[in-house]
Formats: sequence, structure tokens, C-alpha cells
Amino acid sequence: MSQVIDAPPRHHGGSHRHPPKRWLRAVIAIVVILSLGVVAWRVGALDPLLRKTSKAAGTPPPSPSARASAVPSQTPSPSPSAAPVIVPTPGPINTAIPGLVMFRGNATRDWYGTGPLPKHPQVMWRYPASGGLCSSSTDNFGKRVWCGTGWTGQPNVIQRPDGSVEVREGAYDDHYHFLNGLTGAQLRPDLVTGDLAKGSASSDADGYPLYYGGSRDNMLRVVALDRAQPTVLWSYDSRSNPNLVWNDDWDGDPLQLGDYLLEGGENSWFYVIRLHRHYDAKHLVQVDPKIVMEVPGYDQQLFADVHDKDVSIEDSVVFSGGVVYFANSGGLVQGWDISDILKGGTHYRRVFRFWNGDDTDASIAIDQDGYLYVARKMEENVPRPESFARDHAIGSLMKLDPRKPGDPMVWSVQVGGFEPDGGMLGTPALYKGVVYDTYTEGGFAAVDMKTGKLLWKVSLPGPTWMSPVPIGDQLLVGDCSGVLHDFSIKHPTQPPVEKWTVQLSGCEESTPAVWHGWIYVGTRGGQIYGISDPKT
Repeated sequence: MSQVIDAPPRHHGGSHRHPPKRWLRAVIAIVVILSLGVVAWRVGALDPLLRKTSKAAGTPPPSPSARASAVPSQTPSPSPSAAPVIVPTPGPINTAIPGLVMFRGNATRDWYGTGPLPKHPQVMWRYPASGGLCSSSTDNFGKRVWCGTGWTGQPNVIQRPDGSVEVREGAYDDHYHFLNGLTGAQLRPDLVTGDLAKGSASSDADGYPLYYGGSRDNMLRVVALDRAQPTVLWSYDSRSNPNLVWNDDWDGDPLQLGDYLLEGGENSWFYVIRLHRHYDAKHLVQVDPKIVMEVPGYDQQLFADVHDKDVSIEDSVVFSGGVVYFANSGGLVQGWDISDILKGGTHYRRVFRFWNGDDTDASIAIDQDGYLYVARKMEENVPRPESFARDHAIGSLMKLDPRKPGDPMVWSVQVGGFEPDGGMLGTPALYKGVVYDTYTEGGFAAVDMKTGKLLWKVSLPGPTWMSPVPIGDQLLVGDCSGVLHDFSIKHPTQPPVEKWTVQLSGCEESTPAVWHGWIYVGTRGGQIYGISDPKT
């Protein structure tokens, strides 16, 4: 087991505030520059430069390996008319089987399923048909009844060779459910756990009949799905770590990369697990897991900054370029180079550290150029006045460049407020040059990926915790009154136009899954829904 590491010195991101009492010199300088620019333009002196700039605008942004000198400026562009950069849509992590096998679809958490979305949607089935998926559980506020599905709660959708569809989702009745995506009928027996099945689970992306998920009963599980009923092949108790710091739950969606499973726990530790997947003589899937990396999601500098121990890892880890990134409830964003581990070696090292000030439970999203998009909210479990200045200096949505670990802030923008739990819990959605995300007070917003300019906001009944889903120039967003909304985002710099709504039961904390004209989503009302156009 790795020892707790000492953090390098903190590096504060810029607040984009100008020094006081310099406005007059700045105005004079701007007037002089503009005057010289007009003269130069009139005599044609700028023509070569303008041609060079136009050509450069068509070149791709720097790759993750680009040198620091090629990284964009830290200050957002002041141009209000700059159109978002159009970027290609990434694909799913799974190539051996069709489907949405994990939360946000791939290792960078920026694939959202396969459209089209229904045009005239109706609830085609609900599970269960009557009653609700409920159980009792205890948290910081005491024992109470929990129903339905919660944050993040995105179902897996598996397309079978015979054309049938399986929907896999954990719920607050302590069970994982396996349903027929066309009818809502139960396809296989439930996987029963000892407490709430929170977060999201993953199906093996390489086609092994394996399912990976955690529960509030402290257990992270590897489950075989090629038996008469789901069979736990291996489990790990978060409390078996003697240095557990905060809690024992598993909220994050396990990320499976080949024969390795990457997961962070509310015990405040990050794990890489070698699965050793194989089939036995009866051609039943087997595993022989070994923890090959175990490091803290915290360090002593973080404790000095926040003055408390609420530093659990609740986001779903992301991976790009040999580096795994994750954040924690203390606002510490880390990147660890695990490229040697994934080759069967034993070496790993921390290559990125950034403290954003407060509770970062939303999963990070990584764009195709290696930039990190991080959403943060205000802590509600413990008072954290020491972080308040940092919260105000850095907006709740930020873009970071991990190639500049000493000063990674590209831009930040405040979305949501500063009250307890205010800010952002939804995972940012990256789509055609725009970042879309919900904010907890009730609503969602659009931000230009390149400049950090807030394009618009839309208010909805809160709290809004779910992660928005962009598909085919449309955006799915659920609110806490039980309404699932579809907005047109064909013109992303303009406020979206609502296309349709569907009324469901209970607050929508879970993220919908989209698969070939179907939407699958659970709510806190107690049900899981299959939504599609009526069949004619």
C-alpha cells in the first residue's frame, strides 16, 4: 500500500481581475494601439499578418503532447460573437459489443449514446408496473426511506446479437436490475446487495459477461452474468483499507480498461485492480483480481487547506494519454501516470495536482485535445470557511490544461451560487464546441469551450443533479418536478428551443441513456422507464 504523499506547493489559478488604479493607463494604451492599427490596416501593412492568422485558424488545436508554448491563453476571449469551435464527436469505449456500457460511454466521459431521439415520446413501459423500488438506509441525516434511482444512475444498454436489448441499472431497493429494453420485463434475476445501489455500474467493454459496480454496503463487486443468476466472483470491502478517511460507499462508475479496473471510493482512496479475466474448462467466465495500485485521493496540503476530512472520491475516474484523473470532495484534482501499471509494471507517479477549493463530485470530462472540464459545488456536510476565498476566485466550471501543471487554469466561470450544495453536480457534456451542464439550484447552462464565455442559462425546478445528454443537436435534461425535457441546440449560441417534454414520477437525479430511438431513465419516484415513439 502506498504511503500518503506530501503535496507539492499549491499553485493558484488566475482570477482574471485587473490590478486597481491602472485603468487610465490601460485606456490610453488601447487608444494608441487602435489608432496605430487603423493606420496600418489602411496602408495594407497588416495583410500578410491577417492572411497568416486566417490560415492558422483552420489548424487543429494542440495535441496532448504539445509544448506549453502552444497552449491557449489563460484569459477568455472578449469577443461576444465568436462561434463555438466545431469538434468531432468521440465514440464509445466498447468495440467488441454494441451498447452504452458505462457512465458517459468512454474513458474520457464524453460519449452519450446513439440516437435518434424520439419525436413524439411516450412512456412505453415502467418497472415495476406498480409500487416502487424502495428500501431504508442511513446517512448523515439519519435513517429514511429511499426510492427509485439516484445520482448518477445512468443505465447500461446492451444490444444483443438476436436484436434484443438489455437495460442494466442499480436502484435504491438495494438491487441491480436487468430488464428487457423493449418491454420492461425482467430478463434475469436481480443482483441483491446489502444497501443502496448508487452511482452507475459498467459492463465489460471487451465482451466478457462481467458487470462491475459498487453499493452503499461497502462492497465493490465483479459479477458474472453467464450463470443462471448474477454471481459475485470477487468483492472488495472499502473498510478493509486501514486508512479510510471519510466514508465507505462507492458512487463512482468503475472504468474498465482491458484487464484493469480503475475506481475511486468514498474511503478517499483510488485503486487499480488487475482482473485476470479468463474462462474455465466449462467456459464460464472467471477472474482472479489483484490490487496493483492503491493511492490516496488526498494529501497533507489538502488537509491544511480545507481543515476537515470530507475528502471522498465520488466522481467517476477518467483516463487519457496514460494518465488517470479524478477529484474529491475537498476540491483536489489529481492526475496519475499509470501507463507502466497498464503494461503489467509496478511504477506510477503523480503528474498533476490542482486545488479548486471545494466539493468536486461531478466527473471530469476530457476533450480530444486533452483539456479537462471540471465542475464544482459548495460543500454541505461540513463548514468550510477556509475555502470560501478560493471558491470565489475560481468559478464552479473550469477548463484546465494538465500540460501546464504549475498554472493549468485556461478559464473558469461561475454557474450557480455559493450556498451549501450550490454549484454543479452534473458531469459536463462536451458537444460541438460547447460545454453543457446543470447547476444544483435548478437549471442548466451553456459555455463556449474555447473562451469560457457563458452563452445562456435556462431555469428548471431544482435541485438539478443529473448530467445533460446531447444527441443529434438536441439536449436531454431532467428536472426535480419529474419532467424530462428535450431542447434543440442546433444554434448553440442562442437560448435553446424546447421540442417536447415527458412527465415522469419523482425528481430526476439519474442521467438518461439513449439507444436507437429509446430513452432509459430512472427517477426518485421509484420506477425505471422505457420511453420511445409509439409503434404504428
